[in-house]
Amino acid sequence: MTMPSIPDGAEDAGERSALDVLGEQYANIFEGHMRDLCGEPHKNIPSRLMEAMSYSLMAGGKRLRPSLCLAAAERSGVGPSRAMPMAMAVEFMHTASLIHDDLPCMDDDDLRRGLPTSHRKFGECMAVLAGDSLMIWSFGYALSHLPSQGIPADRVVRALAILGEASGPGGMCGGQVLDTDIESRADGDDFVRRIASAKTAALIRASLVSGAMLGDITDADLQCYYDYGTHLGVAFQIVDDILDVTSTAEAIGKTPNKDESQDKITFVSAYGLERAREMAAEESLEAEHAMESLFPEGDLLIDLANDLVHRSH
Repeated sequence: MTMPSIPDGAEDAGERSALDVLGEQYANIFEGHMRDLCGEPHKNIPSRLMEAMSYSLMAGGKRLRPSLCLAAAERSGVGPSRAMPMAMAVEFMHTASLIHDDLPCMDDDDLRRGLPTSHRKFGECMAVLAGDSLMIWSFGYALSHLPSQGIPADRVVRALAILGEASGPGGMCGGQVLDTDIESRADGDDFVRRIASAKTAALIRASLVSGAMLGDITDADLQCYYDYGTHLGVAFQIVDDILDVTSTAEAIGKTPNKDESQDKITFVSAYGLERAREMAAEESLEAEHAMESLFPEGDLLIDLANDLVHRSH
């Protein structure tokens, strides 16, 4: 297991949050690659479509999923530059899901990351096509660029299979159905966890596992990333549910109180605010435990699990 490189000044990381350090090590590098991609000409893509895709890709955000992908890859012996195409694919898929999630037929939201949503900016038809294009491009981009980074074909295929599974009917799409379709609702306390596990945790988990899979890693170590990503993703969704009822549009970059207005089942509606906070902390602790056997002396990813629970946006 390869330990990650430490940038200059990282010895002072104790004064900053793990999320800040993750950004310095990975998100900032990723942002530069994404900016270059969106700024270069793409002769086979209609300019208006590329503008819509780039608008959502460059709208900001924490870049959590691609950063997790790069972090897991580096800990498996594959540096950020070599793993970048996989991280780009992950972010393409995540951004596509946000575009579609905001559509009038879904959450009908006007704001995303503090900006007008894609369909408000470009129209509903273009937003659908931009989301569709990004989903498909995620696979084509990774397949085109990972082999040139020396990643063996079998690892590329396995990593993309993980991404596809997390994005499809058993992952994000299925989770969206459970979240929005009244006839798909089920009784039981575990239903809201099923939504979170599919809609949110699946892609966070896939970000980690697909990145780690690019390197030389054992099945036992992959299981650690799988378990960590599952608990981290559920914790992330619980905090999202909490912020929806406790924060402001300025802080979270999207319309608050949408869940209640749409009569959605969330951790807050199912368990109450205080119990939801306790559950987020419990999931965070489980995420930490999942990585302790892999990094018994501690690691940024272990610290990150606790930091994400205390985020304010």
